[in-house]
Amino acid sequence: QVQLVESGGGLVQAGGSLRLSCAASGSIFSINVMGWYHQAPGHQRELVATITSGGSTNYADSAKGRFTISRDNAKNTVYLQMNSLKPDDTAVYYCNANAATEMDLYGILYWGKGTLVTVSA
Repeated sequence: QVQLVESGGGLVQAGGSLRLSCAASGSIFSINVMGWYHQAPGHQRELVATITSGGSTNYADSAKGRFTISRDNAKNTVYLQMNSLKPDDTAVYYCNANAATEMDLYGILYWGKGTLVTVSA
């Protein structure tokens, strides 16, 4: 199995910054895509950003210009640098990864438990 653990969430004032991290562990052959999603109370889980093993990125419109996704392939870790935070960014942030293992060489989608980001006005 593969486990994903997020960290870096917390309370920050509007206009501030946070850097989220998510480390994947387990018997991993490769991770094709890693990403960040968020979910606020009463809302669906939404895409924030994704990044491929080659470094290609994709962002939600709300994240463009403020957030930056990156990854360290050697450490199987994905990061989300969040700047100019707004109260509307308040949500639980989840990371995910499509990881190939010995049990499934084509990859299985894994999710972390989430980390809470709260942005005060």
